[in-house]
Amino acid sequence: MDNFWYLFAAYALIWLGLFIYIFSLSRREKQLGEEIEDLKVSLAKLEKKEDS
Repeated sequence: MDNFWYLFAAYALIWLGLFIYIFSLSRREKQLGEEIEDLKVSLAKLEKKEDS
């Protein structure tokens, strides 16, 4: 019965690690989306400049 504590602790650490990993992925995805939008704006400005 004492081993169940270790089993619970292991599962808790695995789930915690998984949630931290998913959270970091979502932050990276948000940052990349913002960077893509900035690049689109910059590209549109450059294309508008070339047309002038």
